[in-house]
Amino acid sequence: MDFFRSIPVWIAAFAAVFVTGGRDATAPQRPVEPDSLSLSVHVHVVASGLNVPWEMVWGPDNWIWYTEQSGSISRLNPKTGEKQLLVKIDEVYRHRSLGLLGMALHPDFPRKPYVYVDYTCKKDSAITTKLVRFTYRQNRLADPLTMLEIPAHTGHNGSRIVISPDRKLMFATGDAVTITNAQNTGSLNGKVLRMNLDGSIPADNPIKESLVWSWGHRNIQGLAYGRNGILYSSEHGDAVEDELNIIRKGRNYGWPKVEGFCDQPYEKAFCDSLRITEPVKAWTPTIAPAGIAVYEGRLFPEWKGAILLTTLKEADLRVLKTDAKGESIVSESIPLDASYGRLRAVCVAPDGSIYVSTSNRDWNPGSGFPKPEDDRILRITRGTQADLLARKAQSQAVTDNVSNGARLYRQYCASCHKPDGKGVAGTFPTLHGTQQVKDKDQFVQIMLNGLSGKITVQGEEFDQHMPAMGFLPDESIAEIGTYVRQSFNQDLDPVSVSDVAKMRIK
Repeated sequence: MDFFRSIPVWIAAFAAVFVTGGRDATAPQRPVEPDSLSLSVHVHVVASGLNVPWEMVWGPDNWIWYTEQSGSISRLNPKTGEKQLLVKIDEVYRHRSLGLLGMALHPDFPRKPYVYVDYTCKKDSAITTKLVRFTYRQNRLADPLTMLEIPAHTGHNGSRIVISPDRKLMFATGDAVTITNAQNTGSLNGKVLRMNLDGSIPADNPIKESLVWSWGHRNIQGLAYGRNGILYSSEHGDAVEDELNIIRKGRNYGWPKVEGFCDQPYEKAFCDSLRITEPVKAWTPTIAPAGIAVYEGRLFPEWKGAILLTTLKEADLRVLKTDAKGESIVSESIPLDASYGRLRAVCVAPDGSIYVSTSNRDWNPGSGFPKPEDDRILRITRGTQADLLARKAQSQAVTDNVSNGARLYRQYCASCHKPDGKGVAGTFPTLHGTQQVKDKDQFVQIMLNGLSGKITVQGEEFDQHMPAMGFLPDESIAEIGTYVRQSFNQDLDPVSVSDVAKMRIK
């Protein structure tokens, strides 16, 4: 993952509706519905003490089947909370965002008792992603069969799995931190792959004798089928333009040449020369979208056909309503916001209740997390007026008395440098008393242009990618810079708009 990403912030309720300058002024986005606080929900903890339940699938036995990033696959009785371990996969390599990730059950389960999962492995220095089929019998998963193994990296491994209506296995892979992979159709990274349920290549794939179904993806985190057989995906952008896409046969989604819509001069030339498919929605500031599901239940009839989306950075559950064809987003609302930490996976029960899992024991937890009961699986049902009033009060308390610099910092920076600016030892540097912050010109230049490669901060070496924030207007860069220099440091003068303008032209 990257700087400025993928962790809940305590002003998530405001972050969902706040729009700053830069790319937002041109991207065709719709705001969060003004009445997004008008529908109350009730949340009940079904399971606790888990280790990053990365994927959840509603099983034909009416239990929730879930993976844990540490390598376990289990079943959960949602009525009693009983948990049953099915297998612990010893070869899973758990590191940062790596581990045991996606899962899907065979559509003829239990007649064909196959469970498909993917996870990362490491042999010597080589990291790979494996797609493996297990067989379920006598309350255990056994006989692992490796169907595919591809290169992986310390991040950007994608890894959602779904079964299509025509019974094909769809497998989303990330670019494995190698941006040339996404546009290279000879690579299986940065793609949505399509295969028969035995792992063979379908004859009607767009590229002969290739598993590639679509390409130009950075890091898909959610995959779900909806109305009219439409396949939706949620995808992490870099510093801008997280995406919701409709995945179509043989389409190019642009990464790394295009982020979000074809709305920048340097993107338009590429879009004009190739058939680039734009997202149906994009988010700047980024929200770190995760799991998705399409709602067809009866408990929330107003959400019929809507896409349910969990987020990591904003720690919320979003409802994206579509048009009748399911091809465009007409509204966005947030019924559950910033209460339980990072949210990773979502599934819908036959009775219409919604289940989401938290992701607070992963590599980059938010401030105040993990809590002793983390990680958890939560059931969401229709709430009462008391639930609604409590939620509105919480939302108001979160957004009161926050400066614009603080809001921008928490939207773009707190996910890595943390709300208190102290970073994460060995991963993300502190902003307290560092030479890079004290030197105003250097600090502004870093914000504008980003950083790649090794950097030493207060004697500690870091090696992470920080995206450039030059897409933000000078006023926003100045407000972030001033907030950092005066909130996390002493006796440092503010950053002015002219300071930013001076460094932007260098």
